[in-house]
Amino acid sequence: MGLLDAVIGALGQGGGGSATAGRGMQGQLINVVVGMLGNDSAGGGLGGLVSQFNKSGMGDVIGSWISSGQNMPVSGDQLSQVLGSDAIANIAKQLGVSQDDAAGQLSQILPQIVDKLTPQGQAPAGGLGNMGDLLGMLMKR
Repeated sequence: MGLLDAVIGALGQGGGGSATAGRGMQGQLINVVVGMLGNDSAGGGLGGLVSQFNKSGMGDVIGSWISSGQNMPVSGDQLSQVLGSDAIANIAKQLGVSQDDAAGQLSQILPQIVDKLTPQGQAPAGGLGNMGDLLGMLMKR
């Protein structure tokens, strides 16, 4: 889980001026992902994301991230289909990268974060909590 460890490490360093641009983008990316998964998300948090994957015929993929087994991979193109081009365009704008880059980066980190936030192998009935709760959970793991 190298990428997630690097992102968490970058977040742990705080907002000091010594952070590199790459770490800054990693911090932005983790904030985007946590924002998607939180109960206060406009998309319905983790439950909404699971629903989107199910509707796209990829419920087994996100199910593998939540379960305690091996995570199935997802491509940037698949995420674009699941989330929609508007969502990917919004993420790309937030990160200051192309839509392809945003989808590719998201495809690498989203499975890891969902996996870390569901260590018991199931999604909590009440959701994962708000963005602040999720960032705190990630910092502890």
